[in-house]
Amino acid sequence: MSTVLVLGGGVGGLVAAAEVRRRLGREHRVVLLDREGTHAFQPSYVWVLTGQREPRRIVRDLSVLTRRGIDVVRAEVQGIDPARREVRTTAGAFAGDFLVVSLGADLDPGAVPGLTEAGETFYTLPGAQRLYRALQEFPGGRVAVLIAGVPFKCPAAPYEAALLMESFLRRRGVRAELDVYTPEKQPMPVAGPAVGGALRDLIERRGIRYHPEHQVREVRVSDRWLVFENGVEAPFDLLAYVPPHRPARVVREARLADGGWVPVDPGTLATRHPGVFVIGDLAAIKLPAGAMLPKAGVFAHAEAKVVAANIAASIAGKPGRRFDGHGSCWVEAGDGKAAFGSGDFYASPAPQVVLRPPSRFRHWTKVAFERSWLRRWS
Repeated sequence: MSTVLVLGGGVGGLVAAAEVRRRLGREHRVVLLDREGTHAFQPSYVWVLTGQREPRRIVRDLSVLTRRGIDVVRAEVQGIDPARREVRTTAGAFAGDFLVVSLGADLDPGAVPGLTEAGETFYTLPGAQRLYRALQEFPGGRVAVLIAGVPFKCPAAPYEAALLMESFLRRRGVRAELDVYTPEKQPMPVAGPAVGGALRDLIERRGIRYHPEHQVREVRVSDRWLVFENGVEAPFDLLAYVPPHRPARVVREARLADGGWVPVDPGTLATRHPGVFVIGDLAAIKLPAGAMLPKAGVFAHAEAKVVAANIAASIAGKPGRRFDGHGSCWVEAGDGKAAFGSGDFYASPAPQVVLRPPSRFRHWTKVAFERSWLRRWS
C-alpha cells in the first residue's frame, strides 16, 4: 500500500488528489491537507470585485472529496521534511510514499510601506468584497490599479480588474480616471510582444492609462500618493493592488529551494528529492528563452494531472508522461465580453501565444467553464 500526501486545496492540489485517487486502487491512501478546508475559484474574484458574483457561489467545501475516497484533513502545514516525505501539521504528523506540494504563494502586502493601510487587494476574497463596496460608493476621481511586485499569479487578473472597474464605473455614470502601474515592460510579458501589445491597446482604447516599469517603493497614506523607484509620484483616490508574492513560509523553511521558488523538472515537476513534486505557483520552470513559466491556475491544473499520472505509473511500474507547457486563459474586458489567449509556452526559441479579441461568446465560455468547475466539486 502506498500513501500519497497532497498539500494545499487550490487548483493544483484539488486536481492532483482527485486524479491520483481515480488512478489508484482503494488499497492506496490519498490524503489532502488544507488549512481552510475549502476551495475558492480564484478566477471569479474579479467578478466579486464588480458585484457579478457572491462569494458563497464560488466556494466549495473540500469535505465532499471524502465521497471519492480521499482523506481530507483540515490542518495548517507547519513543517515539511522532503527527504523523508514527512509533514508536520496542526492535526499531527503525516508520512507518505509520495508528496505533492501545492501550497501556492504567500501574499506579502506588508513588504511595501503603506500598501495595506491605503488600499485593498482583489487577490483575496474579503479584499474583493471590500473593493466592490468601495466602488459602489466611489464618487469619482483617480483609481489606481497597482502591481506591487513580480512575479505574481494570474498574470491577466490586474488587467481584467482595470477593465471591469472602468466598465462598472462608466455604467454607474461616475467620472473616473484609471491608471495601471506595473514593474513589467508590457502586460503579460512572457506571452510575447504581440500579446502584450494587443492587451495594452485594449486597455488604452478604454481610456485607461498604462504605466510600465513603475516599481512601487512606498504608498504615502497621509496624502494618498504612490511613490515609485524611478522617482515618479502619482496621486490616487481609490487603490486596488496586487500584493508582492513570495514562496509559502513552510516551503522556504524546508529549504526545497534555499529560500526561493522551487526548481522542478519541466516535464515531470519532480524536485531533487525522490517522490516529492512541486506544482502550481511554487514551481520555478525556466523557459527556453530564459523567462520563467507564469504562475497561473491553468498550468497548476495541467501539472497536477501529469504528476498524478506519473505517481500511478510509478506504483504500477509503467512509463510516465510529461507536461507540455500548453496553457490558456480568459481576459475579462467588461461589458459582457472577454478575450482569450492560448499557446505553447515551451516553444523554442520563445512561447507561441495568440490573444483572440474580446467577444460575448468568449465571455460566456468562461462562465460555462466556471459552472462546470464548481459543479465538478459540489
